[in-house]
Amino acid sequence: MVTVVGVDADGTLDTTAAGLVRDAEVVLGGSRHLALVPSGPDQERLSWPSPLASGLPPLLERLHGRRVVALASGDPLVSGIGTTLVRLLGADAVRVVPAISSVALARARMLWSAEESVVVTLVGRHEARLLREVAPGRRMLLLTSGAETPGIVADLLDAAGQGHAAITVLGDLGAPSESRRAGTAREWAAAPPSDVPPLHVLAVEIPEHTGEWRSAWVAGLSDDAFEHDGQLTKRDLRASALARLGPAPGQLLWDVGAGAGSVGIEWMRAHPTCRTSAVEADPERAARITRNATRLGVPDLQVLQGRAPDALTGLDAPDAIFVGGGATRPGVLDTCLTALRPGGRLVVHGVTLETEQLLAAAHRTHGGELTRIAVETTAPVGTFTGWTPARTVTQWALTRTPEPRRGRPETRRGRPNSRRGRAVVTLPVNAQRAGLRTTRRGSRSRSRCVRRSNAPNASRTESGAALRQGTPGPRPG
Repeated sequence: MVTVVGVDADGTLDTTAAGLVRDAEVVLGGSRHLALVPSGPDQERLSWPSPLASGLPPLLERLHGRRVVALASGDPLVSGIGTTLVRLLGADAVRVVPAISSVALARARMLWSAEESVVVTLVGRHEARLLREVAPGRRMLLLTSGAETPGIVADLLDAAGQGHAAITVLGDLGAPSESRRAGTAREWAAAPPSDVPPLHVLAVEIPEHTGEWRSAWVAGLSDDAFEHDGQLTKRDLRASALARLGPAPGQLLWDVGAGAGSVGIEWMRAHPTCRTSAVEADPERAARITRNATRLGVPDLQVLQGRAPDALTGLDAPDAIFVGGGATRPGVLDTCLTALRPGGRLVVHGVTLETEQLLAAAHRTHGGELTRIAVETTAPVGTFTGWTPARTVTQWALTRTPEPRRGRPETRRGRPNSRRGRAVVTLPVNAQRAGLRTTRRGSRSRSRCVRRSNAPNASRTESGAALRQGTPGPRPG
């Protein structure tokens, strides 16, 4: 059992925590914490190994069976060592005794309620993560790990058009040396790191009437938000795809043939824990995806330069897959279907006849939803205004729902079930009344702009008659 004790900035411990530290055989901590807390008799004191990730497991193995106390700042589970120890040892092997967190102290100093502010940790993370939160009037508490962070944050905000955002540096919270210094992002960008206390929390407030922001988390950012060379899933198509992909906290998306990375980026913007692996063969586009992800607040997006299906080997099993290009390449569709975990969602777009034929065949085999999307926008026609059509896109969407089998083990991450799932569809009420069986494998096929077929094997011109007669229409050619 490892006990993690939270320490106040001045080294104060309550009676329980002080007794745990005094009775420990081994005390682990950073040099600052070890110096603040008195030692017990015959007590071994060890600093955290560096690097921590590789050095901590063998250290804990060596200390197994001894009374070990680990020291942490404030609440050990707020971007602290407590989280790391729970992941390594399991919840049954760790006890946490928290002190007041730096987040609670920062809110008290700023008089910001928990409901009206958000905490973003930049400890060991890319500072651009804060850009996802930029919105008019938004209040952020940023947990940092160095004196350089305020300047980096200020540069990012200024580049995003938020040079007038208010930044308050709260230093040494809870200690006798506690300090507070406020300024705009533009002012902090010019401040040297020597002016910043090493231990601090940043309080950032975006102006209420800011003109430039990209923090809408609903799918469909403007196309202008992305740097691209024309290979971009446009706004309306992107919103349609993401509605079917269904981003959920903690889930992983494969963005195959990522282009500018727009779908994977918006997937990650939906929730801070969403993850994306973007696969792109072209090196310039791969670099462009990284720039787009950083500028739009999701710098942790993983970019893999390579060509599917080979580049997909070894990736964690996805919860959803978007194929924006390269669907006709041999093996791509089969690899995606095999890798998709139960309950996973697959969306494939195609603009060519060859891809459309492939998706129609996949729809006949696996079911799902087949949709054609035609988007037109206005443009000048001489002195008048007319409609300009974009290329019509065929979209195939499938939710993998395998038939349950008793006693079958659950699929593990990274080792997808090879048995391909089939979609179970509930037909519309009018189709049920017409006598079609609701247990039929397949799904609704839809065409936007807007002709619709409610039976998977019915053509557009004869689907209505087929439904009225209670028999499927002819297969499309």
